[in-house]
This record gives sequence, structure tokens and C-alpha cells, in this order.
Amino acid sequence: MNVLEWIEGMFREYGYFVLLLGLPVDFIALPLPPGQTTLTYTGYLAYKGVLDALPAILVGFAGSAIGITITYLIGHHVGAPLIQRYGKWFFLKPSHLEKTRKTYDKYGNRMLLISFFIPGVRQFFGYFVGIIKIPFRTFALYAYPGAALWVVVFVGIGYIFGEQWQHVILLVEKYLVYFFSGLGVLLLGLLYLRWRKWRKWRLKQANPKKELG
Repeated sequence: MNVLEWIEGMFREYGYFVLLLGLPVDFIALPLPPGQTTLTYTGYLAYKGVLDALPAILVGFAGSAIGITITYLIGHHVGAPLIQRYGKWFFLKPSHLEKTRKTYDKYGNRMLLISFFIPGVRQFFGYFVGIIKIPFRTFALYAYPGAALWVVVFVGIGYIFGEQWQHVILLVEKYLVYFFSGLGVLLLGLLYLRWRKWRKWRLKQANPKKELG
């Protein structure tokens, strides 16, 4: 039995609790299997009718939020000494801390939005922002939307592409930079359209006579 068959068997036996309990383990730095593989396969199972997509997304978000929050709280209350002393047991090394610090210095809190998509960063970034004492409100403002986006994207890949999900996820991981660039352009386009619609509505409100004429 391969890993995917094992995951499907777990879903058939335990249902959505696989996501609620399994995804936090990924964030604690034991990605067996990686969270995005689990999410994409979840979407594929929804495509097959084994699961329902909406509950899977909601439970996946809950599991991800729990996982990232646990790592934040560990980092916040225990700090770097625990990582330096016991991190090797969780596949975390002091070099990861330095690498994450450089990434944070470059991108700031926005990195919380996209850290979920980067294996190796996802498992460490929660610890890091806790260690440097980012306020919980700031952490939640960026981390939870990032978790929601991560879950929707990878469950969506499995659900939309069905039997081809493994090929698509490999392409997404290989061309991650282009993926985010395209996603950013799409979001900017949507924001521009919403702004134009709002501006048109404001003009109508400001010039009701002109609209009647």
C-alpha cells in the first residue's frame, strides 16, 4: 500500500478528522506526508465523491490554523533556546532560524501570507514569528488568511484537475514564483474592476441629474 492509498484509507475510516489532526503535525515540522500533498489528495477525493469539498476546506483551514498557532505559541513562550537544543528532533536546525530571519527581513509580515506554500519555510515560520515576539493580532491578521488561501488552492487543484492532480501539483511547486506572480496579477485585476465599479457608482450618486438626462 502506498502513501496515497493509506491516506484514502484513513479518510474512509476517520473522515475529516484526518485533516484536523494531520495538518497540525505538518506545521510542527513532521511533514509525513507533506500538508499540500494531503490537501491536494483531499480535493481529488472530493472529485471522486469520497468527501465533500466545502467541509474539507473548512476542516483543512481549522487544522492549518491550529498548526500554525501552536508553532507560534511555542516560539513565543519558549523561544530560540528550545529550537537550538531540541530542534533536531523535529528536523529544525539553527540554520533554519537564520535563513528564516533573512527572509523575514526582506518581506516582513507579508511572508506569513505565502510561507504556507514553501516547504521548509511553512514548518518553521510560525516558530520564528513567535520567537521575535510578533504581536498575536498581527500574526493572526496575516497567518490565518494565508492558511485559508493555502487550503483553498491545493484542495482546489485536486478537485478541479481530478486524475491529473499529481502532474499539476508538480508544476505548481516547480514554477511557484510564476504561480504567485499570476495570482498577484489576477488579484490586482479583480481589485481594479471592483474599484471601477465603485467609482462608477460614486459618479452616479454625485450626478443623479446627468444619469437621468
